[in-house]
Amino acid sequence: MKARFTVTLPTVLIALGCIGGVGCQTTVNRVEPGQPVAQKQGLMHKVIVTDQSLNNKVRVQNMSFMVGEGGLLKIQLEVQNLTRRRQSFSYRIEWFDEKGMIIVLPTQSAISRTLEGQETASITATAPNERARDFRIKLLEAAH
Repeated sequence: MKARFTVTLPTVLIALGCIGGVGCQTTVNRVEPGQPVAQKQGLMHKVIVTDQSLNNKVRVQNMSFMVGEGGLLKIQLEVQNLTRRRQSFSYRIEWFDEKGMIIVLPTQSAISRTLEGQETASITATAPNERARDFRIKLLEAAH
């Protein structure tokens, strides 16, 4: 006996929408140690919100730093998608010297990232040179 499947236009549209990411929710389940051994050196940070829409979707949850090889500052941010849908955003890191002057780099283009619903991810960056003593991270709405 052969099984019969009836495919209707609404079924096709729903399937295509899910394949294309329209209207589908994706979230991420996480497993991590209940008592982590690693101790991050947390960094207090100030947040200036100019795009409330982006702030409601993707937010920096934690920042930490260390001085790595060659005395270069290394930073790590934990960013979280606060929604249940996939979110794309971009970020740019600006580095400053000991006098607070920006260090001009040949390329300072934004880097694109995508997070699944509720996903938390790390962004790690190393200072471009030993003069870099401070930084600023800019989160940008994804270009459409």
